[in-house]
Amino acid sequence: MTASREQTVDRTAPSPYLVLIAVSFCTMLYSMTVTVVNVTLPQLQGALSATPDQVSWIVTLNVLGTAVVTPLTGWLTAKLGRRTLMLGAVSGFAFASFLCATATSLAPMLLYRVGQGAFGAPIVPLSQAILLAAFPGEKRAMAQGVFGMAVVAGMGLAPVLGGYVAEQYDWRAIFLLLVPCSLFALLLAAALIRQGGRADGVRLDWTGFVSLSVAIGCMQLILDRGERFGWLESTEIVVYCAGAVLGFWIFVVHTLSCDRPFFERALLRDRNYAVGLVLVCCYGMLNFTPITLLPAVLQGLKGYPDSLIGLLLAMRGTGMVVGFFLAGRMGKVDPRISMTIGFALIGMSGLALAFIELNVSPQHVAWAGLLQGVGSGVLWVPVTTAAFWSLPPRLLPDGAAIFHLLRNLGQSVYIALSFIVVVRTTQVNYADLVTYVNPFNELLGYETVTGLWSTDTLAGLRALRGEINRQAQMIAFNNAFLLYAVTCFGVIPIVFLWRKTAR
Repeated sequence: MTASREQTVDRTAPSPYLVLIAVSFCTMLYSMTVTVVNVTLPQLQGALSATPDQVSWIVTLNVLGTAVVTPLTGWLTAKLGRRTLMLGAVSGFAFASFLCATATSLAPMLLYRVGQGAFGAPIVPLSQAILLAAFPGEKRAMAQGVFGMAVVAGMGLAPVLGGYVAEQYDWRAIFLLLVPCSLFALLLAAALIRQGGRADGVRLDWTGFVSLSVAIGCMQLILDRGERFGWLESTEIVVYCAGAVLGFWIFVVHTLSCDRPFFERALLRDRNYAVGLVLVCCYGMLNFTPITLLPAVLQGLKGYPDSLIGLLLAMRGTGMVVGFFLAGRMGKVDPRISMTIGFALIGMSGLALAFIELNVSPQHVAWAGLLQGVGSGVLWVPVTTAAFWSLPPRLLPDGAAIFHLLRNLGQSVYIALSFIVVVRTTQVNYADLVTYVNPFNELLGYETVTGLWSTDTLAGLRALRGEINRQAQMIAFNNAFLLYAVTCFGVIPIVFLWRKTAR
């Protein structure tokens, strides 16, 4: 998508630092939707009569809605202007949040969560494009650091408030909590964001947009429903695979041959931006996965209350504030060094969770979350700086849209893959464990399978089966966290493909 965007100068515009406050609070809304919902996923599973893989759709379909609409940010900005687009996005987000609180079954909840993601999609890339335009190159690291700290402050506060509100009331209250926050963000945007960014003659490449949307949607459906329907043994999954392949093929061929494609081809000619896209996709894969998996472990297997789960998840937000503060201090350090440190810290947090047992202490979980948060905070600023290091200003709106598209897509895909690992390896672990649990196993001892865990009564067999399933699930979550850690360390060599060229 190309356009000759006119740069309008508004001499009465507010201070860039006030604009930074406004866009930071608006962006905080989207991050709140992820963390505030995760803490109540087990409660939502029971209330909406969903299976563990189905309840994960509440997270992944929200991200899918964001991923589909995010690429439209540049075109929407050119058509509506920055201020109008921001006001419309925040208003729609508030309404979708209210609708989520009214859902009585899984289907409408998923629809409303897609709406939340779709309306929230332009907020993040639009905010970043506004910041990149408002602050010169030498101040961008500082602005991105403050921007990130403000955002994760909301992410850290959301699980605590969400856990407490859900425990005192119910899960509907956490969505209602987002409505007044959205109204305050709307007031800030109306007061501090000026109109601009509109351009005449902008045309949307519908072929590119539709083919990309179909490909992304089919890929997400494959990951969400493949395990449940037997993958390629199901006709439905085969249709989704065909749709994904056809959609990507049309998108690539059309982008390479069209005069005015959906995405400007000049973006990928910038080596640093191309490497930045790979890194931000990996960042998205690693950023929210732990806080999606941990609630199922802490409440489903450990029986922790929502308020305690919220506090433990908030440690990640605290760590991210520390990480962003350190990233601001490391603004003059080579981005490759900062990115290596960030990925290494996140990988260490994954290892800390990969070997936990059912008797794990809350302190251990809090420490791992804090470490993961510090790594994510340290990583975000250099990844952003590296990606936009040498990108021309005229490509910033489209560049920011693709940047956040891949971040959201990586997040959505990796969360779905993690739950596939959990579901599949739980079945394998259960089948393995059940062969060893019997009254004649000398390693267990006869008294181990008597009493509450008895092989002589129906109630005893039911209790024994429940405990075996609990142990199988714990091993499955260990596998998911181990995959997470391996992914973190495996990304580090990609960092050194980036080159520090003239800006």
